[in-house]
Amino acid sequence: MNIDMIRAAATRLQGHARRTPILTSPFLDDIAGRRLFLKAECLQHTGSFKFRGGWSAVSALGDNALKTGVIAFSSGNHAQGVALAAREHGAPAVIIMPADAPTIKIENTRALGAEVVLYDRATENRDAIGARLAQERGLVLIKPFDEPQVIAGQGTCGLEIAKDMNALGVTDADVAVCCGGGGLTSGIALALAADAPTLRVRPAEPAGFDDVTRSLASGRIERNSRMSGSICDAIITPQPGDLTFPIMQAHCGPGVVVTEDECLAAMGLAFERLKIVIEPGGAAALAAALFHPDAFAGDAIVAVATGGNVDPAVFARALDTLT
Repeated sequence: MNIDMIRAAATRLQGHARRTPILTSPFLDDIAGRRLFLKAECLQHTGSFKFRGGWSAVSALGDNALKTGVIAFSSGNHAQGVALAAREHGAPAVIIMPADAPTIKIENTRALGAEVVLYDRATENRDAIGARLAQERGLVLIKPFDEPQVIAGQGTCGLEIAKDMNALGVTDADVAVCCGGGGLTSGIALALAADAPTLRVRPAEPAGFDDVTRSLASGRIERNSRMSGSICDAIITPQPGDLTFPIMQAHCGPGVVVTEDECLAAMGLAFERLKIVIEPGGAAALAAALFHPDAFAGDAIVAVATGGNVDPAVFARALDTLT
């Protein structure tokens, strides 16, 4: 991985991905105890930053691979990103999704034209299912985070953050990123290292699924003991990636762990103060910025709101935190 791959992905994404805005609120600044800038990737196509990586990976394929088709596994956001990118390129797509993924994510993936294969994430191995189907059908596997072109696509979000923060004169800030396997976190970290080296990436993870935080602390890849049981489904992964972990080791500060209640409260505040909808996993970075201010350094913080694909019942719980 290198910055040239990220810049090349940015070129392929021009005219296809949205350049998502930086949002601010003085009310959230007061809670965070510093200037807080929110990168609203929940407003990206398919409601998640994952469209960037999906388009980057699919657009890098040759004609024969596009004709045969692609396969991906995801709890929903990578699924939708790859499904849309494949549809726009005229390529078939098969998406392996956990049966307990939010219904809206499963339905949206099907609506984008992909074939959805459901599995039990507690008893079945998605990697094995993906490898088998890819071999049987001759499909190109696009991994959700441990894939160079996916990381490159996610890194384009970092290029935008660097440009915006440089324009605002923000040089002393941490950048909190919701982190699962580390594709977005490592991509942003590489982009900032090149274009805004005084900004430091900080992974944000849900309690009980903090494999990246533990891995950064121990210096080796740590695995989660379970694979389900959190409303932050978008960032629940077995462990950091073999490609993403060394990048995070080189360029990221310590991780920050948040609770489900903090994520729900952050979702409520984002709706109330910024007028946006964030899903639980996509709110982890904002929750870290708002409720763990002592974990951060600098006079400002950038939080990436990574996704907004939330079931109505879960969002209602988030709104209840405002009463």
